[in-house]
Amino acid sequence: MNKSELVKAMATSAGLSQVAAEKALEGFVEAVKGSLAQGNSVTLVGFGTFSVSERAARTGRNPQTGKSIKIAAKKVAKFKAGSQLADAVN
Repeated sequence: MNKSELVKAMATSAGLSQVAAEKALEGFVEAVKGSLAQGNSVTLVGFGTFSVSERAARTGRNPQTGKSIKIAAKKVAKFKAGSQLADAVN
């Protein structure tokens, strides 16, 4: 499912116009991005949790040359599915 299909499904499910559903989706995405940028997590009970994790610096290997390279530490976004979502998938 891509973004336009998700917007159509949200509009149909919530009885909204597609324009309103797209604004709601973009608002949700911006709110999650803002919270994660501040280092906070976003928990939707039953659906899942968006959080930020720190990845340590490490040494990698260039597959073309076999030369060792240093990979810098960075923060990454994570999503952990909630129990209701996990049950719906199974």
